[in-house]
Amino acid sequence: MFHDRKDAAIRLADKLKDYKGKNPLILAIPRGAVPMAKIIAEQLQGDFDVVLVRKLRAPWNPEFAIGSIDESGWTYIADYAAEAGADKAYIEGEKQAQLAVIRERRRQYTPVRPPADPAGRIVIVIDDGLATGATMISALHGLRNCQPQKLICAVPVAPPETLKKIASLADEVVCLEAPPDFSAVGQFYAHFPQVEDDEVIRILRG
Repeated sequence: MFHDRKDAAIRLADKLKDYKGKNPLILAIPRGAVPMAKIIAEQLQGDFDVVLVRKLRAPWNPEFAIGSIDESGWTYIADYAAEAGADKAYIEGEKQAQLAVIRERRRQYTPVRPPADPAGRIVIVIDDGLATGATMISALHGLRNCQPQKLICAVPVAPPETLKKIASLADEVVCLEAPPDFSAVGQFYAHFPQVEDDEVIRILRG
């Protein structure tokens, strides 16, 4: 469906072209979306930064999200978390672990400047795809509290049920593909390598 993240970013930017020249703030959910958001910000003549959120991992499957947490410590817990084996004590420990990762990433990613201020701006949140949508839920919730002029979620691919889940959290949702046979984001990319911290730092400082 997409050759790589660059291909997805160019196609997303085309869908978002109405915001070109309106000083949008393009925020990436690290790490995969960072190279994409940089391209989109250049195409739309906007600013670029990261929004730091982390998924809360299921006890026996770290790739599966049972919730998410944002930089303020606000958490979203999925209604199936208990079924996945996550009791209250596990969730509390996982929250602290992921908050520590967020704080370390903020220290690494933007050591010489504060995060961009979303207040009063058109804010476009980018990810390279949604599965459960957990991290996007936390990102949108946190950003809404910052009172943007307009809050947009923009992704290349997501399952239809996830798009329904996040629809009420954004003023607009832009998704290029919503296949019903969704199992993982990576299945929709021909080339989908890990984006490492050093690449994120290089892009943010570039």
